[in-house]
Amino acid sequence: MSCWQTFQDYALRSVGYGERLLPRDNFDLCQQVVLIGSGMIWNIYFGVMALLFGFFFATAIALGKASANRWLRKPSEWFIFIFRGSPLFIQFFFGYFLFLSLKGSYAFFDPFTAAWLGALLVLFLNTSAYSAEIFYGALQSIPKGDTEAADAYGMHGWPRFRRIVWPTMLRLAWPAYTNEAIFLFHATALVFFSGFPAWQQRGDALYYASYFADKTFNPFVPYPILAGYFILLTLAITGVFGFVNSRLNRHLPQTTRRRLRLRPNLIR
Repeated sequence: MSCWQTFQDYALRSVGYGERLLPRDNFDLCQQVVLIGSGMIWNIYFGVMALLFGFFFATAIALGKASANRWLRKPSEWFIFIFRGSPLFIQFFFGYFLFLSLKGSYAFFDPFTAAWLGALLVLFLNTSAYSAEIFYGALQSIPKGDTEAADAYGMHGWPRFRRIVWPTMLRLAWPAYTNEAIFLFHATALVFFSGFPAWQQRGDALYYASYFADKTFNPFVPYPILAGYFILLTLAITGVFGFVNSRLNRHLPQTTRRRLRLRPNLIR
């Protein structure tokens, strides 16, 4: 089988198109690259959707924590504490068995036992908690001069938040939020190794890498391929977030702009 034929058969297998059965023998490098790349579709789906919805929820939670109203502040503090205080892997297990238990009594929770929705909800809540803490820290760091200038111009309520507080909060939080986004995409590799089962062998990139490692007894080929995909994904995230960062700081002088720099940790 040619590499092009392998690509046609397996490139979209993780989302239900192409060959139904995984290769069982005569494994070659092209099969491993294509199938692990196919699994990356799920990693990108989980990361993009959790970040997209989590961004707005995290902003609301951060504002709740910064609120003087006790009924808004306390639930926000507890939400952040619970999800930052427990391991993500445990949250996946707890979420799956919670949805499985509720499914027996309420048919509404049936889709939540599938990874595409249940695991996404866990990732959404987890990244919302971490992002909310980052945004809360940025809210506390907004220079008083900015808010005093808004008051002097008679800005109050929503116009003050939309034109002064929110842009400044984002500008201050963006480097740390970029790091959270990178961590979130890496964390998507845990989904099919937690309680959420892979349906019809349609898992993420780590699922396929483990399959090849088990079948060939050689982990030194599929796992470096997996790492290569995640490095490329990290470079793409850094590029997109770097562009947004430059837009957020475009009003500042060129010499005072804070640029995102890729500084990989070789030892952690």
